[in-house]
Amino acid sequence: MLKILFFAALRERLACANTTLDITGQHLTAREVLNKLASQSAHWQQHLANAELLCAVNQQLVDLSHPVAAGDELAFFPPVTGG
Repeated sequence: MLKILFFAALRERLACANTTLDITGQHLTAREVLNKLASQSAHWQQHLANAELLCAVNQQLVDLSHPVAAGDELAFFPPVTGG
């Protein structure tokens, strides 16, 4: 099972803090997981498809092309700026 977390404005837009996805036996990247999630509903597609998001795997910032495996924690969040 892959644990997926959503943060900041993305969490609010999706009205969801986390979900899981069974990816046992699959070789997926973070982007492919994002696409799978977007395909689940029109609402999620609106906020996930083609969105500029950052991601982390097991609390390490990675590119969307990074592979994920069952047992990983994958987090998505919008780019943030500081001041």
